[in-house]
Amino acid sequence: MKIIVTGGAGFIASHIADAYVKAGHRVAIIDNLATGFKKNVNPKAKFYRADIRDHAVMEKIFKKEKPEIVNHHAAIADIAKALRDPRPTLEVNLLGTTNVLLAFGQHGRDRNKKFIFASSGAVYGTPKRIPVTEKTPTQPESAYGLSKLLGEEIIEFYSRQFGLDYCLFRYPNVYGPRQNPKGEAGVTAIFGGLMKNGQRPTIYGDGSKTRDYVYIEDVVKANSSALNRGEKEIINLGSARPTSDRAIFDTIAAEIGFSEEPIYAPHRKGEAYKIALSARRAKKIFGWKPTIGVKEGIHRVLRAL
Repeated sequence: MKIIVTGGAGFIASHIADAYVKAGHRVAIIDNLATGFKKNVNPKAKFYRADIRDHAVMEKIFKKEKPEIVNHHAAIADIAKALRDPRPTLEVNLLGTTNVLLAFGQHGRDRNKKFIFASSGAVYGTPKRIPVTEKTPTQPESAYGLSKLLGEEIIEFYSRQFGLDYCLFRYPNVYGPRQNPKGEAGVTAIFGGLMKNGQRPTIYGDGSKTRDYVYIEDVVKANSSALNRGEKEIINLGSARPTSDRAIFDTIAAEIGFSEEPIYAPHRKGEAYKIALSARRAKKIFGWKPTIGVKEGIHRVLRAL
């Protein structure tokens, strides 16, 4: 297949692009390198340094490449950044997604066109019950979560306009190698990077805030399965197991031999307090379930730092 991967120089999408190349697909990557790194780009993929907000450039690339599949990960995925100023997040995640959809709808190959999208468990906010299913009401608490929910609706709209198939993945906290330890998102990489340098990480809240952690390798498997399965689906990826910030800190500290306590700061507005995602639908559609536990995953992350 001919596949365009947006955000393919970033953490998650670069691993997905690698898997697509390894499977024999022809891959083109679009990334503006705002948060991604050229070193993450698979050497066998064609690379376009471009911004998805530029509609004319998207038109030019898609007219040239004529993909059958788009895997769309390019986004601003930082809740704290969206809280400080939501406009860039909304512009990239909504206008950018619209530009990619328009270019794909007009210039993609007519046969079996499919749009795979990285959405987020942030669309649920802080649910009353966990783990959440795809039927749980969506109540995003951040501009980032809102942008992902509206992105899903934009995709569903243009699916009807252009006859596109789609698969929308609502991600948990994805972690693994290539996650930026100097960024603002990706707690395992950030904590690990700081502790390896003898610095105390900051936990926002009292440490009891929970997330659902899934290792990158498992997320890649779902994105590979979506090439041939999952028609017009919204699907959670998750372990259904909430893991607290303090538990992540303790696991990393034990692995590294770090003996100091974390720094505690006030809970940040816009962040869900407790979340975990049920993957029962993913198992039904793809036979998917996470296979790498948090302890093993953190061991692999620290080894790669």
